[in-house]
Amino acid sequence: MADRRVFLTGRRWEALVGYARAVRVGPAIEVSGCAPTAADGSTVGEGDLYLQTRQCLRVIEEALAGVGAGLEDVTRTRIFTTAPRRWRQIGKAHSEVFGAIKPVTALIGVRGFLDPRWLVEIEATAYRVE
Repeated sequence: MADRRVFLTGRRWEALVGYARAVRVGPAIEVSGCAPTAADGSTVGEGDLYLQTRQCLRVIEEALAGVGAGLEDVTRTRIFTTAPRRWRQIGKAHSEVFGAIKPVTALIGVRGFLDPRWLVEIEATAYRVE
């Protein structure tokens, strides 16, 4: 059986809901939905979709590093937003990080998140053979 590695950031939702930020089994890696929060749980970039997207991507990068991977290993992102008509701001931030990597992606409009100040949340899938 493949080795299972789990990464926790310590953000409060992980403990409250009972999930990991990232799980790696062999080369397959899943990163849970990453909200635009700082390590202390505060919302980053309140009202600014671009800054919130960048923060979500920073959390994804931290999670990947926690299981021995990097952004270059991402094969898919799933972007959820309460402001789909403002997709260009999300796209700009996503392209700055993934423009050369080119994972597949989806942008999905949703009604809301656990915290109404959040405008975006992003999940990622990665694959890394060591």
